[in-house]
Amino acid sequence: MKFLLIIPTHNEEKNILFTLKSLQQQTFQDFFCVIVNDGSTDKTKGIVEEFISHQLSTVNYQLQNLDFSQHEPGAKVVRTFNKGLESVDLKDFDVICKFDADIIFPADYLMKLNAIYETNSKAGMVSGLVKIKKSIFENKLAFDFKDEKHQWKFENLSSKNHVRGPIKSYRKECFLEMNGLRPVLGWDNIDVMLAKKNGWEILTLKDLWVKHLRPTAFQYKNQKAEKLGEYFYNIGLNLPLSMISSAKSSLKNRSFSEFFTTMKSYLKQKGERKLSDEEIKFIRNLRWNEMFRKK
Repeated sequence: MKFLLIIPTHNEEKNILFTLKSLQQQTFQDFFCVIVNDGSTDKTKGIVEEFISHQLSTVNYQLQNLDFSQHEPGAKVVRTFNKGLESVDLKDFDVICKFDADIIFPADYLMKLNAIYETNSKAGMVSGLVKIKKSIFENKLAFDFKDEKHQWKFENLSSKNHVRGPIKSYRKECFLEMNGLRPVLGWDNIDVMLAKKNGWEILTLKDLWVKHLRPTAFQYKNQKAEKLGEYFYNIGLNLPLSMISSAKSSLKNRSFSEFFTTMKSYLKQKGERKLSDEEIKFIRNLRWNEMFRKK
């Protein structure tokens, strides 16, 4: 199968070369990689250009440079990804990947994804797990996945059954049926729910993991409750569902004030949702069913 890799990037001079070198080392090389540089003001552009200039012609990399775009959590990365998508003809590809620019992949990562897509015709989204460093990062061990020093731990932001935002991959038919990615905060959960809506399987390989060089959304740590309210709105939750979901999150984090902050954020959202009425209905039913199934 032919893979399309799109890597949105902005000011990743410290990480992007690790990502590209780990792709260069893949045992599966039937891919085309588009790095979309969203107005970086550091050395990202030069680093990518130098890397590409040293590649053999049999391995395809392309750099696309954009003007700097306004930062919007969730929306910005999808719009940057879509710019990369517009630069190719999708008929040439079987699998579409959206990868972050601060990920190190094991050498067999794409090979194992390809094996799943080849053998399971219902696999719509596939990934490994995401781990973050516990304390230190040793350059000499960057591409070593034995982790004999136990320096990496699971990034516990969601279930191990969830295909995480930094390492998304989609069968092309699944991607097209769900009408691509939605440029809103929460896009990386919306895609999973829409894939399920269309009958696709979501698979994570528990013995396959990548190194995430920066924790996800670390810059929004202090705004977590506000972003959660925006997310509940974006995925189409109604007031009862939002209240229950907010309460569950508050109890989990042992923060009474979080509930009010989340709901205040939810209630002030006025923008047009990026989902159809049919999609919203499905997502609401899915959330209700998931709540009743949990003990």
